[in-house]
Amino acid sequence: MARPYVCVLAVAAVLLLGIGTVSRSKNLRDQEHQRASRIPSQFSQEERVAMKEALKGAIQIPTVSFSPGEFNTTALAEFGEYIRKVFPTVFKTSFIQHEAVGEYSHLFTVRGSDPSLQPYLLLAHIDVVPAPRQGWEVPPFSGLERDGFIYGRGTLDNKNSVMGILHALELLLTRNYIPRRSFFIALGHDEEVLGTNGAQKISALLQARGTQLAFIVDEGGFIYDGFIASLKKPFAIVSVSEKGSINLMLQVNMTPGHSSVPPKETSIGILAAAVSRLEKTPMPNMFADKHLKKSLQQLANELSSPTSIILNNLWLFGPLVSRIMERNHLTNALVRTTTALTMFNAGVKVNVIPPVAQATVNFRIHPAQTVQEVLELAKSIVADDRVQFHVLNAFDPLPVSSSDDQALGYQLLRQTIQSVIPEINIVAPGTCVGNTDSRHYTNLTTGIYRFSPITLQAQDLQRMSIQLVHGEAIGR
Repeated sequence: MARPYVCVLAVAAVLLLGIGTVSRSKNLRDQEHQRASRIPSQFSQEERVAMKEALKGAIQIPTVSFSPGEFNTTALAEFGEYIRKVFPTVFKTSFIQHEAVGEYSHLFTVRGSDPSLQPYLLLAHIDVVPAPRQGWEVPPFSGLERDGFIYGRGTLDNKNSVMGILHALELLLTRNYIPRRSFFIALGHDEEVLGTNGAQKISALLQARGTQLAFIVDEGGFIYDGFIASLKKPFAIVSVSEKGSINLMLQVNMTPGHSSVPPKETSIGILAAAVSRLEKTPMPNMFADKHLKKSLQQLANELSSPTSIILNNLWLFGPLVSRIMERNHLTNALVRTTTALTMFNAGVKVNVIPPVAQATVNFRIHPAQTVQEVLELAKSIVADDRVQFHVLNAFDPLPVSSSDDQALGYQLLRQTIQSVIPEINIVAPGTCVGNTDSRHYTNLTTGIYRFSPITLQAQDLQRMSIQLVHGEAIGR
C-alpha cells in the first residue's frame, strides 16, 4: 500500500475524531473528551487494499478542467456516481446531508451531537489539469501501481485528499462514531480554473445559511525530510496564509513590416526587452515577515551550532539568512513576490514583422504586498510607455491566520500530525506559494489552514515540479 496515502487517510481520520466524537453506544456526556487514541493503530489488510483500489479508481476518471467554464462534464458526473459507490455508508447515514452544488461540486453536512460548537470545514477538489500523454512514464489516467507507487493525474493534486477524507469518514462511521462537533466537507470541481463554479458557489450557499466556521483545512503545506543536513527528523509546515496572484498580459503594438527592410525596433524586440527587465529585477525581499521568522526560529531549536545560533538571532543574522534564501529558487519563493514569464505570442511568418507581440507574466504575491503594489512596481521596472499592461485576473494574498496557542484549527492540526507521525517534533506556520479554493471562504472564518500529510524529500521537489506538469505519483 502506498504509505503517503495511508498517512493522508490516517491524518484525516484522527483529525475528525480528535475534534470530538461520541460513540453511538455510549453515554454522550461520558464520552465528551475521547481523543484520537480510539483510532486503531493499524488498518486491516482488507481496508488497506480497499483504500488503494479506491484511489486507483478515482485516478482513472479524467475529471479535467480545461479553462473556466470548460470541463470534462461526463467525467465529473461519473466521479459523483463513483464516490456514491465507494462510500455507501457516508451517503446513507442519517446525520449526513449531501448536496450537489454548481452541478458537479459536492457539499457534505455532517451534523454533530453538540450544536453549540461551531462547525469546521474540510476542503479538497476533484478536478485535475490536462495531462498530455507525452512526458508520462505511464498513461496519465491509468492509476497504475508500480514499485510501491500509484501513478496518475490527481495522486498529489488533489484526489488523494478527496479520497482520504471520504475514506476516513467511511471507516469512522463503520466503527459507530458520531461527531460531537458538526463539520462540512466541500469538494470543488473547478479549483484548477479559479473555482468560481464550485468553491465560490459553496461559500455563497453557506453564507446565505448564516454559517460561520471555527476553521478550514485545505491542501497546502507538507512534511519535509532531509531538507536541512543537520536536522535528522522530518518537520511539518502548516500554511497559515496563501500568496495572491496576478496574470498580467503585456502587449506592444507597432507598424507591421517586411523582414527585408526591418525597422530599428520591432514589437517583439521591445516586448522581449520589457520581460527581460522583469526577470532581471526581482520584487523586493520581504524576509522581515514575522511568520517566516517564527518558522525558522522553531527549526533552530532542533539544529546544532552554528545554524541554531544564526536562526535564534535573526535580529543580527537576518540579512545573511535572507541572502542565502534568495539563492535557491525554492526558498526564494518564500521571501518575495515571484515573477514568471509563462506565455509569449508574436509573428505568423518568418519574413513578416508582426504588428503585435504579447506576453503573459504570472506574479505570485507575497502576503506582505498587494495586487496594486506589484502592478506599480512592474510598471516602474518596465519603464516603457509603448508596453501596455492588461490585468487578466488578480487577487490579493489571503489574510494570515493565527497560529498561537489559542488557534483551535492550528493546534488541532499540530496535535493530529504529531499523533499520527510521532517522529515529527516541529510543526511550524508557513505560506502556501500556490493558490487553493480556500480563498473563496474568507467570508466564513479567519482560521484557514493548509496541510497535505505527504512527506517530501529534498530530491522530490524538483521531480515534483516536473510531475505537476507531466506526471504525478504517490508512493511509499
